[in-house]
Amino acid sequence: MNKLSLDDLIKNIQSTDIAVRAAARDQAGSTGAPAIPPLAKIASSGDFEIARAAGRAIQNIVYFAGRPGAEDEAKAVTAELLNLLDDSRSLQFRRDVLSMTWQIAGEEAVGPVAAMLSNEGLHEDARMALERLPGEEATAALRTALKKATDAQKPAIAHSLRVRGEEVPGVPD
Repeated sequence: MNKLSLDDLIKNIQSTDIAVRAAARDQAGSTGAPAIPPLAKIASSGDFEIARAAGRAIQNIVYFAGRPGAEDEAKAVTAELLNLLDDSRSLQFRRDVLSMTWQIAGEEAVGPVAAMLSNEGLHEDARMALERLPGEEATAALRTALKKATDAQKPAIAHSLRVRGEEVPGVPD
């Protein structure tokens, strides 16, 4: 399978021909981090099927960048994903981005993901991403979140800490 150029990916992902669009989506992985901003723009607007294909193309880029030995690609893709968490995107799109982020990100994602805990619509997605991100920094962010959490949020955050091996006395699971 030939690598798709960025220009061809963007053109084909917007095709009204389902087969052309699907092929572009499926070949997007090797196009890498530079494809994420234009795909995100497409995924955030327009025709539902085209937007969905663009979102899935981003997911394929994440999968490709997450392969063993591709740490530099994973960092570049992570950086692009973190840029997509701003308020200009739909809530569902940002939820999807948080899910993709924990799949390949390292500790560089903890700060931006933890910042999403204050967003009511993204709180749970951010918590789950922090639960899955590697390193002590993610655990520390969850500890801090537990201290600031509402009573309704505390059990879920405590669960995430327990998943990470922390003892959390006094908070039900």
